[in-house]
Amino acid sequence: MDFADLVRRRRMTRAYTDDPVDVRVVEAALAAATRAPSAGFSQGWAFIVLDTPAAVRGFWEAQTDAALPGGTPDRWLRGMMRAPVVIVPCSRRDAYLERYAEPDKRRAGLTAAGGEEAAASRWAMPYWHLDTAMASLLVLQSVTDAGLGSCFFGLVPDRVDAVKELLGLVDGERPAPHPIGAITVGHPADPETGAQGSARSRRRTPWQTVAHRGRWGAGWS
Repeated sequence: MDFADLVRRRRMTRAYTDDPVDVRVVEAALAAATRAPSAGFSQGWAFIVLDTPAAVRGFWEAQTDAALPGGTPDRWLRGMMRAPVVIVPCSRRDAYLERYAEPDKRRAGLTAAGGEEAAASRWAMPYWHLDTAMASLLVLQSVTDAGLGSCFFGLVPDRVDAVKELLGLVDGERPAPHPIGAITVGHPADPETGAQGSARSRRRTPWQTVAHRGRWGAGWS
């Protein structure tokens, strides 16, 4: 499909069948992700792929007690748990701080005495998270191009540490990557069997409404 059609067809899939996902689809999506832009070409991302029933179930159990044996998952969780693949995109702040400490980037002034936290505070925003999010969008688009469904969602705030421990994201000599969310991948089931997304009840804002020429409030016309 052409790019414009690909953009229009991408949707957040919240219900999946049990059909397996061809590993080549996952590999193509990861290859696409590494084409995302990154500040200084730091490429400070990592992707943990869970593609066995045990690994996927372990992820959901770390996310919520409702996924544990005897739990009562709601409609959203029931639909999402059937996805045979979960990809956890992670950002690596240390890759950016190290890159901007190199000779060709030092003039940017994004290093500072006082350790990693002091250096990170000099950035206008945490581009390690932003760049990983752009890589994640390329995963979603690649999966759509393959005719499958996907959904990016945030981790439950008070269960992030449990997910990190499950996935081995524990600080050692170097800081561990940080999960920015998760992506389910699979064959879409009937949408009516899963939770309904906000797009069902909210109107998509026209681009002419959010674009401004020259300054905020100028509008586009």
